[in-house]
Amino acid sequence: MGFLDRVQAAMEKNNSLLCVGLDPSPERFPASIQAMEKPIFEFNKAIIDATADLVCTYKPQAAYYHAYGAEDQLALTIDYIRTQYPDIPVILDSKRGDIGSTASQYAIEAFERYQADAVTVNPYMGIDTIEPFSSYKDKGTVVLCRTSNPGAAAIQNLVVQQDSPKGSLKGSLKGSPKESGGSAMLYEVIARMCQEQWNTNNNILLVVGATNPAELKRIREITGDMTFLVPGLGAQGGDVEATVKNGLNSEGKGIIVNSSRGIIYASSGDDFAEAARQAAIELRDQVNRYR
Repeated sequence: MGFLDRVQAAMEKNNSLLCVGLDPSPERFPASIQAMEKPIFEFNKAIIDATADLVCTYKPQAAYYHAYGAEDQLALTIDYIRTQYPDIPVILDSKRGDIGSTASQYAIEAFERYQADAVTVNPYMGIDTIEPFSSYKDKGTVVLCRTSNPGAAAIQNLVVQQDSPKGSLKGSLKGSPKESGGSAMLYEVIARMCQEQWNTNNNILLVVGATNPAELKRIREITGDMTFLVPGLGAQGGDVEATVKNGLNSEGKGIIVNSSRGIIYASSGDDFAEAARQAAIELRDQVNRYR
């Protein structure tokens, strides 16, 4: 099964569109976990065991492991999911983006070294940085499109002039898509390129933040039934109802709703895993309420 098929199967099995982000900060662990030999792995293991029947994916963020020299614990975490919960795919959130030869090495890192099922990538350098990942036909390539961070609009909402249907662009800092023929916001161009040009193996997804529901709706209009990874609920304050109603595709699916801090740090005490489970149940059920 390809990545998207595995995601769909997990969604149906667990009746869930929820992704739990595994972004471990050891200073936030309870003392009992901090004292362990491999605290990051032990923390993740407890979260995974508490939530595996509630999710459709997990998403470890690579920076939280690299910062502590804990690449071995990242590998252990992914291997634990693969062996104990093989129906749950893993997205490695590393936002890679570089020239083709370097991107190829990052693809080997994600898919062969860590055995992740998908990886996030930055499209700023164009198709050169996408193809080394998307050429792994059974893996997912998750392209940044309209992200949830507050500063995203300064770049992603720039209006660009499209010179041809192929998507060649001229930059434009003035006007809006409605004011100039053939123009669009940059995030719209990225969405269209992914849908029309880059998705030759049908394994590309888009990162579309829950904090911008109008843009989420617009990207759904552009891309049809493509699948979105949707961060921004929970700690970032995205609106669940607007996210679901604007994000779902024609099959009532098509969104992987991510929450990291809002779930894994639901408690700072020894009951952190139980609290994470309850937070995951609440968000899963909120999302399902509007499906």
